Amino acid sequence: MCERNSKDYMKISHDDQTVKDISNLGEFGLITRIASASKPGIGVITGIGDDAAVTDVSPGMQLLTSTDMLLENVHFRRSWHDPYRLGRKSLAVSISDIAAMGGIPRWALMSLGIPADLSLEFIDEFTRGFLAMASEHGVALIGGDTCSSRGGLIISVTIMGEQYPQLVVRRSGAQPGDDIWVTGTLGDAAMGLRLLEQLPLHEGEGWGEGGSILISRLLDPSPRTAAAFALAETGMITAMIDISDGLLADFGHIAEQSAVGGTINLDAVPLSAGFRAASSYISEFPYNLAISGGEDYELCFTSPPSRREKIALLMKKCGIEATPVGIVTTSPEVCTRAADGTRCNQKNQGFNHFTR
Repeated sequence: MCERNSKDYMKISHDDQTVKDISNLGEFGLITRIASASKPGIGVITGIGDDAAVTDVSPGMQLLTSTDMLLENVHFRRSWHDPYRLGRKSLAVSISDIAAMGGIPRWALMSLGIPADLSLEFIDEFTRGFLAMASEHGVALIGGDTCSSRGGLIISVTIMGEQYPQLVVRRSGAQPGDDIWVTGTLGDAAMGLRLLEQLPLHEGEGWGEGGSILISRLLDPSPRTAAAFALAETGMITAMIDISDGLLADFGHIAEQSAVGGTINLDAVPLSAGFRAASSYISEFPYNLAISGGEDYELCFTSPPSRREKIALLMKKCGIEATPVGIVTTSPEVCTRAADGTRCNQKNQGFNHFTR
């Protein structure tokens, strides 16, 4: 139930050695190049090559659909993100949305706005990473679009999944008294970003193995598909969301949709050894990164306290740690509580594109 699906993926063909850049290849040549590397998937009747893809949802299941955009110099920098891991991440963040609802990811559409200075080699490596992530999670690339960009690289991914109606987990089911849980450790990706921002790249060796792991959590996140599906299948959880903008912001969405509030216990928030070690490099309060930094792509879910032992055992079977970090309350606000009992109503609710 919690095993990761891993398959081989096709390599992009390099038989035509005369093609040196995207302008020589052309839009349709580029699409053909990407399509030749993709594989058919479950439920795909017509894939890349027609006006629209045709898929067949499994009997009795409902369709789940989500879209994400990644913009250069907003979500990523090419100087930090190698193309292979950028391709992986571009799909991973979308897979995480389907997982957060207990769904099974199936099909993806990928659209690219390509700047003039982007090499064909970059696109090949990006596609290779994208398809590697797709293969690991049983996702088929079934279409998309390409165009030129006068700015930076633009990546848009639409993903579709499926699930039985009774197993779909929404944000709206949390109840007062429920535990607030998170998987894994929080703040690693945000700390990795701080390391990249504050230290020159040539000093990277000084970060040690822990720093490299933090940066990898930023550049190559792992969506928690198996754990999310296992939680949904048991029916033990009342609400769930993936942590993309930070725990405060994302639990805040659960609170809003469920008409509840919550208290997060700061001393319960799980922090990795690498995060703790790297805290000396930054000037801000470390817990700010842990609860508001974003890009963890862990799961936040709620469940009655009576199910703690069963959930902990289930997550252990999935090879992942899960930690209760707070409680759902009847009050409308989301607040934090320090180890000394001090409570604080939080104003910083995580990353927001339109906050200056």
